[in-house]
Amino acid sequence: MAGSITPYDTAKGRRYRVRYRKPDKSQTDKRGFRTKKEAELFLASVTVSKATGEYFDPKDSRVDVGALGDAWLLTKKGLKPSSYHSLETSWNVHVKPRWGDTPVGDIKPSAVEAWISEMSAGTAVTDRQRVRRNTTGPRSATVVLRALGVLAGILDVAVRDRRISKNPARGARNLPKKISQKQRRYLTDAEVVRLAAATHDHTLATLTLVLAYCGLRWSEAIGLRVSDVNMLRRRVHVNRAAVEVDGVIEVGAPKSWEKRTVPFPAFLGNALERQCADKSKGDLVFGDASGHYLRRAKTSEGAGSWFARATEEARLERLTPHDLRHTAASLAISSGAHVKAVQRMLGHKSAAMTLDTYADLFDDDLDDVANRLDERATAADVGKVWAGLAA
Repeated sequence: MAGSITPYDTAKGRRYRVRYRKPDKSQTDKRGFRTKKEAELFLASVTVSKATGEYFDPKDSRVDVGALGDAWLLTKKGLKPSSYHSLETSWNVHVKPRWGDTPVGDIKPSAVEAWISEMSAGTAVTDRQRVRRNTTGPRSATVVLRALGVLAGILDVAVRDRRISKNPARGARNLPKKISQKQRRYLTDAEVVRLAAATHDHTLATLTLVLAYCGLRWSEAIGLRVSDVNMLRRRVHVNRAAVEVDGVIEVGAPKSWEKRTVPFPAFLGNALERQCADKSKGDLVFGDASGHYLRRAKTSEGAGSWFARATEEARLERLTPHDLRHTAASLAISSGAHVKAVQRMLGHKSAAMTLDTYADLFDDDLDDVANRLDERATAADVGKVWAGLAA
């Protein structure tokens, strides 16, 4: 067996040291084995792992999660600002306070599962100064799963770098379940018009109609510039997204499948033309009075936001601007649009994603298909022909 085992004495009794060569031929050792049998088993495992190419140096596993975490976060800089901000917050608030000083080789699956339970119960260690409104208490499934994903991503790097053999954050058995989303609220055409009129502002009214009939995300709509609007072809070109992160607007390019050209109905032509009038090509279509980006109408503002006031005046249930994107999908599907057309309008990665997201709407569409088939069959006397064949 390649290597040697030697005893040595300590104040607590005899211990054993294993000397062996790493794959790069350099010599190293591991101390502290209480019995010779333990030392022999360790040396045997080293020999096998070197032969199979699965060897990793135990000393490399002493690097802290914090050292790897900051480097891992840098690799995520290419994400959309909002996505990066979510990961950064999760790392700083939940992951780093608990695991930052822990060597990657010391993390056990049981400890990770205990942490999951603590977060769900609201007893986990956090950086309270970074938590909004300094709140404590149970964390939602979304927050817990995101934090676990960050830790798992960091430890994946440790596995690839051969610091540890397996990722202890993968395969946790006590994952919290996300609460099913509330039933979506799809507005009718009449309700959309009432909501737009209740804004009492041309810019906000036009923005409301664009959200409800074009299906743009809020960040995409407020990022539109005059040059993105083609009045002749009745198209808007989605080339950027203006996302508000910690009170600051960050403009970035959307993902490749989110870049798209979206048609707008003819009745919106005059409103958009007026909205773009007397502006240069680089000006925002939906800027505020100073030409700056509009701020999102947050639900946390309650009745103080323009959107909440308009919703109340229009006698509608509580809504968010994103509900207008769902409304656009509903109106398009009910008008007979093909799923691929809806996918392209919304900027979904695939038609499967559109079907999964709006399965309830397509179920209604299937009923309509069945009714139309029945009407065609009735007109062609298919029922009588079938009755004759079946007799």
